[in-house]
Amino acid sequence: MAGETTSDAELIAAAIAGEAEPFCRLYDRYAGPLAGWFARTVGEAAAADLAAETIAAAWRGRRQFRDDGSGSAAPWLFAIGRNVLRDSLRKGRREDSARIRLGLPIDLGEESGFADVDARLSPSAELTAALAALGEGERAAVELRIVGELGYDEIARRLDIRPAAARLRVSRALRRLRTALAGGEQP
Repeated sequence: MAGETTSDAELIAAAIAGEAEPFCRLYDRYAGPLAGWFARTVGEAAAADLAAETIAAAWRGRRQFRDDGSGSAAPWLFAIGRNVLRDSLRKGRREDSARIRLGLPIDLGEESGFADVDARLSPSAELTAALAALGEGERAAVELRIVGELGYDEIARRLDIRPAAARLRVSRALRRLRTALAGGEQP
């Protein structure tokens, strides 16, 4: 299968026989044209993902390829691409409908208020400082309980203490955190 004159049909036949490299060559031939077609159809943002989904679908369906005599896989790949695009648009409409039902904005761009989600979900500087001020045992216990959502028996096992001591450490740490965050003295 060496040489640039290998037809798409020959590459696919080799892929059906179990060779992955020929399909990689087919990918190299068509990823750009597919991405360009998607970019003209739906815009740059989704083009590369849709092209990759198309190639993946072609790999899964390579046994269904039928050479129309020209040896080109282009008609087959672009037909798969149309199906991928149709499915993507259908999914997008379902997601938009769900957002509307939930009262969320459809456009999740910069103006939607969702751009700073990480900042809003990150712990505040005050909480970070209060956690850092806890003793190592209390901090570990509260992190296992709150972040790890572990029960007291599992916390005790991980910290090599009794369950009653684990419960006490978590309780003490939460009380100190509450005091620190309420503007009281530091833990």
